[in-house]
Formats: sequence, C-alpha cells, structure tokens
Amino acid sequence: MEQIFDSIVAFFQEDGWQVELDFDNWSLMTNFQGAHGQWRCYASLQESPKQFVFYSICPITVATEDRLAMADFLTRANYNLLVGNFEMDFEDGEIRYKTSLNFEGTQLDNALLKQLAYINVVMMNQYLPGIKAVVYAKASPAEVIAQVEH
Repeated sequence: MEQIFDSIVAFFQEDGWQVELDFDNWSLMTNFQGAHGQWRCYASLQESPKQFVFYSICPITVATEDRLAMADFLTRANYNLLVGNFEMDFEDGEIRYKTSLNFEGTQLDNALLKQLAYINVVMMNQYLPGIKAVVYAKASPAEVIAQVEH
C-alpha cells in the first residue's frame, strides 16, 4: 500500500497540486481553483479491494430548506454523467462529486489518476454555477440543468 500511495502522492505533486498527507488513512487533501470557485478535494486509497476514490467537496453547504430542490438538481445532473456522480448528505447539506476506480489486479498509473482527478474537478466546476443558482437564487432545478448542460 505504501508504494501505491507514494506513487499517487508523486503524481499530484509532480502535476503541481499542493497536498496534505494522511499516511494513517492513505489519504490526501488539496485545494482546487476552478473558474467558478475554489474547493477542497479529498483522495483516498482503499486496500481491499484496491480502490482509489477522489472527491471534490462543494464550497456551498445546502440549508435544510433547500435540500429537496438540490436533490432534484443533482439527480438531473447525475442522469447524463458517464463518469462519476454527485452526492449530497441530507444530514448536513454537504455536496461532493465522486470519481473512483477499482484497480484490483492491475496497476494504478498516472494516466488513470489524471483522468480520475481532472474529470472530477471539471464536473464540479461545470455544475457549481447551477448549485449556486438553486441555493442562492432559488432557481428551478430543471431550468438550471438546461442552462448548465447546454
């Protein structure tokens, strides 16, 4: 596990990401600056089965009264996504985008890590204006999806 984690850390550092490491949990945290905001990212390596998971944590926490509208928006967003998905914790209103890969029996190389990380942050960046519109402007999730996915 240590060798795999070291190669993951090396990928992010060589690619210019500033990472905070947690060797006890085989995870790292970093920030990402997109065109529509900045957010935290969290990556985790799982031992059995061997999986790599990458999350973008949305910088907006959804208030209780807005969670049903956000669930509507995120469900509509997830419907057409081919890689990854949005999740929302109904208890605290946290939204995140998740990409993951099971690499049991194969090598986790830099090309796969790059795809997993960059698809993730691109999706958060693309949908962040829609998340803001639903939360702050109380816009219709159906109308906002149509704008975001045009």
